[in-house]
Amino acid sequence: MLQRACGVILCLWLSMIPASAADYFVDNQDDYFAAEKKLQAGDTIILSNGVWQDFEITLDAIGTADNPIRLQAQTPGKVVISGQSNLRIGGHYIIVSGLIFRDGYSPSGEVISFRRNINTLAFNSRITQVVVDHFNKPDRFDNDYWVGIYGQNNRFDHNNLVGKSNKGVTLAVRLNSADSRENNHRIDHNYFGPRPVLGSNGGETLRIGTSKFAQYDSSTIVENNFFDRCDGEVEIISAKSGGNILRGNVFFESSGTLTLRHGDNNLVERNIFLGNGKDHTGGIRIINKGQIVRHNYMEGLRGSGFASALTVMNGVPNSPVNRYVQVSDAQIVGNSIYNSDFITLAGGADAERSAAPIDSVMRANLITGGDAGPIFRIQDDISGIKFAENARIGAAHANHPDGIKTIKAQLVRAKNGLLYPRASQFSKYGVPRDLQPITKEEVGASWYEKPAAGSLFSGGSTLAIAPSEGVIEKAIAHAKAGDVIALGDGEYIVNITLAIDKAITLKGSGQTKIVFDRPSLFEIAEGGSLRLEGLTIDGALAPDSVGNALIRTTSYPIQSNFLIELNRVQISNLSVNKFFDVIKLGKSTFADRITIKDSQFSDISGSILLATSETEDYGQYNAEYVEIKDSNFQNIGGPIVNLYRGGRDESTFGPHFNLKDSRLVNVGLGKNNDSKSAIMLHGAQYTKILDNKFISSAPIVVNHTVGRPQTRIADNKFVSTPRVMISELNYEGEPRVILSDNAYVEGEGK
Repeated sequence: MLQRACGVILCLWLSMIPASAADYFVDNQDDYFAAEKKLQAGDTIILSNGVWQDFEITLDAIGTADNPIRLQAQTPGKVVISGQSNLRIGGHYIIVSGLIFRDGYSPSGEVISFRRNINTLAFNSRITQVVVDHFNKPDRFDNDYWVGIYGQNNRFDHNNLVGKSNKGVTLAVRLNSADSRENNHRIDHNYFGPRPVLGSNGGETLRIGTSKFAQYDSSTIVENNFFDRCDGEVEIISAKSGGNILRGNVFFESSGTLTLRHGDNNLVERNIFLGNGKDHTGGIRIINKGQIVRHNYMEGLRGSGFASALTVMNGVPNSPVNRYVQVSDAQIVGNSIYNSDFITLAGGADAERSAAPIDSVMRANLITGGDAGPIFRIQDDISGIKFAENARIGAAHANHPDGIKTIKAQLVRAKNGLLYPRASQFSKYGVPRDLQPITKEEVGASWYEKPAAGSLFSGGSTLAIAPSEGVIEKAIAHAKAGDVIALGDGEYIVNITLAIDKAITLKGSGQTKIVFDRPSLFEIAEGGSLRLEGLTIDGALAPDSVGNALIRTTSYPIQSNFLIELNRVQISNLSVNKFFDVIKLGKSTFADRITIKDSQFSDISGSILLATSETEDYGQYNAEYVEIKDSNFQNIGGPIVNLYRGGRDESTFGPHFNLKDSRLVNVGLGKNNDSKSAIMLHGAQYTKILDNKFISSAPIVVNHTVGRPQTRIADNKFVSTPRVMISELNYEGEPRVILSDNAYVEGEGK
């Protein structure tokens, strides 16, 4: 506090001294640091256009409200900070603008920090029109923040934060010192661009406070930001402090929720959640005391449980501030929930979380009913929530709480893009008509392009090749992201491992065969994704090497998520080594989706997919979606899929596994298959195994480890194959699985 008082006195003193402001134009780091030492109120440092490599920028200065210190680009968007670089500011009235952080990572725990060091925080300072684009640590589980806000009265606005794929919060408001509490920070008009699934806890996009300081108020305003496809984990925004205002933000196709995780008396109002039917898109999750959630709009949300359109949690009796404080005095008023799957009340109820919500009210909310959802999931006593003057449109589900009136109303889309009842008599329900959702064009740095949606495998050119020595290697080397390499009829011999560092499709004619004589044919590297289509691949020439795999990831971590697709492929003779796998995912790598369709696999000693490298039981895993359909597997020594997610963390959605309309013959019976299974799923959260045939194979083995797993195994035929084995490792009770219409018979089968 003494430091802050001295700083204020110094600011007042400086404001009374007339001075002429100086501009320092610098084009190298030595000149920058020389200028930084000279700065006085009103001065500006201008970085020359170009790339500044390995530049750890510090700015420790005292400006005034009328004469701030400025650090800016010569031309906004033309100054790129790359390599091992970061920015730390400390002092008073500092403004930074126009920079891009790209093609590198911070050597410290933050890319941008509102503190020079632990003793010199920033006050009354601003960072605006700055971009951080894929500025990730090399190892996806090496933790950092992209932005850490300390001190008081700071503003972070009109910035772009895009593509954080390593562990750690994108933007964190820190309360770890007295001078950083009740801070009155403003975070506004920022573009939070796509954040891919992390596959672990620690993927929040924005966090205010931490559990250690949850008893303090932060008094931070987060308003008019656009969250675009932010999928890191179950919490998009995690408020872990009190007295915050979160309003006017748009959440577009973002998996997860705005979560009031710790802290009391937060206000959440006038936010827009647009899921467009995407998996796990959610709305608002309520925990703690005195939370006000009003006039928020939710449409097309597909989340459930903790990621429902609205979740009111159960708490822990006499909970410490850093666990689950019982919900009390919550006001949930005037929200609209349309075409969304679930509202969860008394969520997470279990032996520990047994304190149901109390002294709370849900009033004047408008929801759609019937097939358009939502379905209420009530997991404990909700008598502590008073329902008054709520309305639903359409048929109600059987478990709707009392206090929700059925109305006949037609919804129409207004000029603001939102749905409202056509009849004015229903205007007392749901969100007000003056909501105006912020658009992508209104947020972020105006001069920096925002990423468009689209498939990684689209938008490129097609290159046709014919069999000749080294032709595939040359084609891949010259291809650009999204290109298709069309292989003509004939046999292609590949004698090197093909590095895939961009999204590439190899498409055969149906009469195309590839043989290879290396331990691996493809290696997924940073930036790589692979689609194989219409190919026959034979591994008979491969050497007997430890860890053989047709497709493997690099031996070092991969920052970005990737895709692997196999469509109409035939793969055989991967048997020279006792663990010859088709796809093998290494440590610190993550596949958004692995898809296998209409394909044939035979005589393979290992697994079709081996995704078991994250074994520390921290809740980390290697693949979010694994989908197999209309495929045949014969003489496979290991399980076709061995998928592992350990630990008990509840911050992620996956893994998801789906097997449908496929045939497995003599699968999982190899003497080196320690799992003794045809399919091995450990910790999968969503499993569907439907309409398949298993013949003379090992059993399906499913281990449930965490959360509320949803497993359905139905309409399968098992011929001379043991029954499905389901284990609950951390849950007392009957296995949580739907087993229906499966047939078990003895005999040869077809």
